[in-house]
Amino acid sequence: MSAVSDAFSLLQLKPELLTNLQGLNYKTMTPIQAQSLPVILEGQDLIAQAKTGSGKTAAFGLGILQHLNVQRFRIQTLILCPTRELAEQVAAEIRKLARTIHNIKVLGICGGMPFGPQIGSLEHGAHIIVGTPGRIEEHLRKGTLKLDHLKNLVLDEADRMLDMGFQETLDTILSYAPKQRQTLLFSATFPPEIESIARRVMKAPVRVTIDSAEAEETITQYFYNIDSLDGTEEAKRLMAVRLLLCDTRPTSAVVFCNTKRETQQVADYLGEQGFSAVALHGDLEQRERDQALVRFASKSVSVLVATDVAARGLDIAALDAVINYHIAREIAVHTHRIGRTGRAGVQGVACTLFSGKEQFKLERLEQAHSFVIDKQPLPKAEALKAGAYKPSMATLQIDGGKKQKVRAGDILGALTGQDGIDGKQVGKIQIMDNWAFVAVEGKVASDALSKIVHGKIKGRSFRARII
Repeated sequence: MSAVSDAFSLLQLKPELLTNLQGLNYKTMTPIQAQSLPVILEGQDLIAQAKTGSGKTAAFGLGILQHLNVQRFRIQTLILCPTRELAEQVAAEIRKLARTIHNIKVLGICGGMPFGPQIGSLEHGAHIIVGTPGRIEEHLRKGTLKLDHLKNLVLDEADRMLDMGFQETLDTILSYAPKQRQTLLFSATFPPEIESIARRVMKAPVRVTIDSAEAEETITQYFYNIDSLDGTEEAKRLMAVRLLLCDTRPTSAVVFCNTKRETQQVADYLGEQGFSAVALHGDLEQRERDQALVRFASKSVSVLVATDVAARGLDIAALDAVINYHIAREIAVHTHRIGRTGRAGVQGVACTLFSGKEQFKLERLEQAHSFVIDKQPLPKAEALKAGAYKPSMATLQIDGGKKQKVRAGDILGALTGQDGIDGKQVGKIQIMDNWAFVAVEGKVASDALSKIVHGKIKGRSFRARII
């Protein structure tokens, strides 16, 4: 498809949406947008299969905004996501796409957050709800959320919602939705359960599949046999991860583990060896999960060790490497994992560790992807001499957020004001309800902390710390 035919300007979108797209420098559509947006705009049901990072959020986001009647202050769209992190990411993207349309209200309703304030927010009304299945179901059962005026239902990362055991929950939510609606289903893989949902709840859906072959050209896969190392299998795998990190020294790397116990064990081991590493798994409190993700996204942590479920919705634009501590139990999960790197045309590396006992898993991967696995030798022990490395950034947590009317510009101003640090030394700023996080270069972290603690933001003093 030519670049001309991929232009957003050829779509029959509202002028304010097209103006905003120009302002965002969105000129040409990605393949998933080019193939799915015309279908969505025509009001048809859609099943879209595309890998993470393909631009699917903008595809369904523009479609639902085009259909939205702003004057009708009723819930017209419900977007379901498998995790709170992904839901927040999707809600932020929708708000960005809608910023030139006045009076649109996008509301996030997710688990892990207090229930009471959500009831109050729902009572005030919204146009678009973005939420996680469990919490949405709870509000529907208690009557605090009503879908009587729903026009669009979006299931984002549907395969992962099924993987996480949300089948019954989805069925319950669907039972509350009007029969006359548009249903959009986005999934990176297409297991039989997706086919079953499509048959039951969709009307003659159009199927769009984006071939991931082109995307996978940006990902180089390596497979390493750990049997050449000494010790127990556990010790071999830990040493293999350490060797790979010392040898390749990625700025940002995710180590995927199959279990929560392994995840914590690997993170603890890497920390003992001098690496900046954090764990992300289901046994952590929401505050700990938030901090781990913020620090990793801010590049003040080099290695994130995660289970597959915990890492859903992880949105790191420039992830250098993925390391599979074990071969994933399912082929679809392996595809999801390696798809975290090599995004937006940037080259990425995916390393997979295996032992002789996992030969059958290798053969299964070869059959599924129709390629011969090229097994590589692990880096030599000399790589360890270089030692662990530290990230270049540090993250400050400030005890003030959206509810205290703190904005990113306020924080930047406080840091770079009189005798402050250079604006180029400030990285990612993230504002939560009651906290804000800002990344700064490690060498000026103490100065930045002093500016916040001893200065003022919006005329007020706030406590802060380096996390």
